[in-house]
Amino acid sequence: METTKILLDDNEIPRQWYNLLADLPNPPLPPLGPDGKPITPDMLAPVFPMNLIEQEVSTERWIDIPDEILQILSLWRPSPLYRARRLEKALGTPARIYYKNEGVSPPGSHKPNTAVPQAWYNKQFGIERLTTETGAGQWGSALAFACSLLGLECKVFMVRISFDQKPFRKLMMQTWGANCVASPSDETQAGRDILAKMPNTPGSLGIAISEAIEQAVTDPTGKTRYSLGSVLNHVMLHQTIIGQEAQKQLAKAGEKKVDAVIGCCGGGSNFAGLAFPFVNDKINGAEIDIIPVEPESCPTMTRAPFAYDHGDTAKMTPLLPMHSLGHSFVPPPIHAGGLRYHGMSPMISQCIVEGLMTPRAYHQLKCYEAAITWARTEGFIPAPETSHAIAAVIDEANKAKEEGKEKVIVFNWSGHGLMDLLGYDAYFQGKLTDYSLPQEEIDKGVEELKDLPKPEVHKTGKW
Repeated sequence: METTKILLDDNEIPRQWYNLLADLPNPPLPPLGPDGKPITPDMLAPVFPMNLIEQEVSTERWIDIPDEILQILSLWRPSPLYRARRLEKALGTPARIYYKNEGVSPPGSHKPNTAVPQAWYNKQFGIERLTTETGAGQWGSALAFACSLLGLECKVFMVRISFDQKPFRKLMMQTWGANCVASPSDETQAGRDILAKMPNTPGSLGIAISEAIEQAVTDPTGKTRYSLGSVLNHVMLHQTIIGQEAQKQLAKAGEKKVDAVIGCCGGGSNFAGLAFPFVNDKINGAEIDIIPVEPESCPTMTRAPFAYDHGDTAKMTPLLPMHSLGHSFVPPPIHAGGLRYHGMSPMISQCIVEGLMTPRAYHQLKCYEAAITWARTEGFIPAPETSHAIAAVIDEANKAKEEGKEKVIVFNWSGHGLMDLLGYDAYFQGKLTDYSLPQEEIDKGVEELKDLPKPEVHKTGKW
């Protein structure tokens, strides 16, 4: 029988996280404070515990994973690497397609890979309560799960459009003991200000981040901190367990060369988790196409400038060097809620500047079509976010067919779509439409960046 799943034993789980900052030819520029000067670790202390801040600024190549974290991760890790043989056959492609199934975690996505470490480090620091935001609900579910296992309180501000579209995500969070509210809410000044201006707003991750940070920093007990599911360096770090496992599994499968590495990309965490170990290979001479995929309606990587911008709408975060549509940008209410973010991870942004990655944008109808093709060949129903990666995989597989080349394509199947079936229902009923963000909308978002510091673009041009 042909091998479909490539498995690792429990004792083969990676024992260290890989830090791409140690190997980037030009590391990302530093975050800046309100005065335009680089922030110090102490300035982040009201928001994050110092043990995570140390990881955020670290340039060590390898960072040990504590045994207590590994014990929890072993509930679902190492995750299986699958060969998508049925899709290959349906497409008639000579490409060999592999996917890392991150949907096997209890919350159903890659997000617990960082939720568990973040909850653990906060508890070690004496924190009792975490606040966060969530788009589609994958991150909120993951942090609720992690806090439940580690005995922390959890408060989640969920982007309103996703709160309405995905009610079962809220129920998952409640089952794990978290308090989930729609954002913008009347529980914070940031939320009240937005509601006063835009009472019918669908919300955005930038708004929800503002609310979560506000609640964390205004807690008079000092026992609350904020937790972020994407974008920042320490989040990318925790996710690299995915790519390290994938490299071991591909070696077990006898693959000596990878031609394309693909993942959907909102803030960057699942894509970085798979891609960063392969980016290191590319830096060291491997010929690999590394492709992050985003929605046409929120084209952060493909059409937004590389700029200094705030990570949230209320401008409570430091200025980050990243591709950004502007901190006030509110994306259209597409069903891929996890990809509705105005900015991109500084590390991924730097990789794009360097030419190490080649981003793409797709319309949601093409992505749902790809998701249906996937479900009717491979069986698993993907999250709407994951469908963006699948669309790119199908394009790459068809390109291999046209060229008559055997290629190895690896992508991150970042989560299942069993909580997202209302989006599939809307697709089947013909209620979904494609939407390209008008240039004037991009120009409006970029306008608010003009008075902020301008990043100096550092790149080698080698790639």
